[in-house]
Parts: sequence; C-alpha cells; structure tokens
Amino acid sequence: MNVQLQPPIATDPRSAREAETHRAISYRTTGSGHGAIVRLMSPGDLGHLIKPFVFLDLFEGESSFINGMPMHPHSGIATVTVITEGNLRFEDADSGTGMIDYGGVEWMRAGGGVWHGKEMSVGTSKRIQGFQLWIALPPTLENASVDSQYLESSVMPEVGPARVILGAYQSVQSPVRAPAGMNYLLVTLRAGESWTYIPPNGHESLWLSVSRGTLSAPRLVNAGEMAIFEPGNGAVTLKALNKDAVFVIGSAEPHPYDLALGNYSVHTNPQALRAGEAKIAEIGVRLREHLKKPGGSAGVPVFK
Repeated sequence: MNVQLQPPIATDPRSAREAETHRAISYRTTGSGHGAIVRLMSPGDLGHLIKPFVFLDLFEGESSFINGMPMHPHSGIATVTVITEGNLRFEDADSGTGMIDYGGVEWMRAGGGVWHGKEMSVGTSKRIQGFQLWIALPPTLENASVDSQYLESSVMPEVGPARVILGAYQSVQSPVRAPAGMNYLLVTLRAGESWTYIPPNGHESLWLSVSRGTLSAPRLVNAGEMAIFEPGNGAVTLKALNKDAVFVIGSAEPHPYDLALGNYSVHTNPQALRAGEAKIAEIGVRLREHLKKPGGSAGVPVFK
C-alpha cells in the first residue's frame, strides 16, 4: 500500500493562520489494485488509525465482475456497500429483490458469523463503481446475530449535497441500523462548489475518499485517493475543482478496543475472535453440506 505521511505545515505567520482554519491531512494513500478492486485501507494498516472504520475498497469496472465474487465468511464486523455509479441488483430471502444505484446501501452486520457473496448481481448498467467499508463492532454486537438491510436510494435521506449513509447529520438520521457514534456520508459537489463538514462532538476520527473528480481540502485529493485528517473535532471545507467530485467521508468517536484480526474477521479481543472463527467454520461445514444436497443452490446469497 502506498501511504504517505503529509509533510508538516510551515510555521510562517500566514501558514499558522491557515492551520487554524484548515484541518490538516495526516496520511493519504492510493492503495493497491486487485483487478476491479483497489484496497485503500485494511485493519492491519490504516484501520488502526481511524477505527471503527477498518477497511475500505474502491471498486470500478465492468458490472460483470460482481459475478466472480466467491462466497466468503465474516465475523465481528459490519460491511457497508454504497454505489457511486451504475447499479446492482440485490436478492435476499428476507428483504426481497430490488436495485441499488447511486446512494443506495447494502448493510450487513456479520456479528458472530455469516457467509455471503452472492446477494448482489449485475443490474442494468454496463459499468459499476462504489465503495465497500468495514466497521469494527463493539463487544455487545461483535458476536451477535446477523442483521442485513438493502436500502434503495429513494429512502436514503439527504442534507444538502450529502446522502446520510450511516449515523445522523444536521438532525437527519440514516435508516441503517448501525451502532451509534459514527457518520458516513456520500457527497457530490458540482464543479466549483464548496461544502463544509462539521463533525459531531466527540467524532475525533475523520477521513474521506474520492471516486470521481478532485477535491481541494485545501490540499488536493484526487480520484482514487483516501485521505485521513489529523485527530480532533475541527471542521473541514472541501471544494470540487474543474469538474464534479464524488466522495465518501466518515467521522467517528474513538473505538476504544484493540483489533484482534483473523482472515475475514475483526474482533475486540482474542477470545471473541476465536468464537467468531469457530462459528464461521461451523457455518462453512453446513454450507458445503447444503450445496451437496439435491436442489442445493450454488447461488445461495447469504448463509448463516
């Protein structure tokens, strides 16, 4: 992963005044590519800095790449998928079927364990772009039952140029059943437009990632980059430059727990990790048995 420590701001009087009004960028990265997916953050690197946000992928390419996603397990986390261009179709036994496009959300709280990977499929668009984010869950939820939501863009609330994906902003509450203490917004700024994000009290972590266009923050953040701001509670003013900019931005209260890491799991301690990995191993056995049965569907979306 290509991570850069932001150079310190000079200490001349003019720069000192700017430092009082602009929250500095501490780290930035363009991640590492894996076909249609760019991994911008993992729990073993930048996730330690801005937890509960611990993982971020930017995906972009022919929509058909989604068909190659294998079934895989998770425990201890929630995954949040948002679409920034194109659309995907969802299919779930409890939620039915529908289409997720710009601003639509798939939320899956893996909790104590789940296998998934086939709940999303090609929609009507040839190309697709979006982000998948992992949230580290608190002890009360890290080994809890699975909770999934598929929310079309029409039900996601807006505040100015922002869709409120998680949390609450300016008294507007997201319908996603996420833990309290974090915000996650999807924002589109028109060319030349400025917008100021004011984190709620206690939200010391702040980061953003751009999928299209270029932002002034006031340092430039380009498409495909993730930027992490210095800890604190200060606001950040963002401006789209020569063309429209699409980006996600997250802020949160500190996650006061260590990250116990497995291959597909993130927990708060080794004991919870062992319980989660044991559960996903047991589910995996049942999944393989299910697929061997006559009529067992290889396209089962979620197995828990």
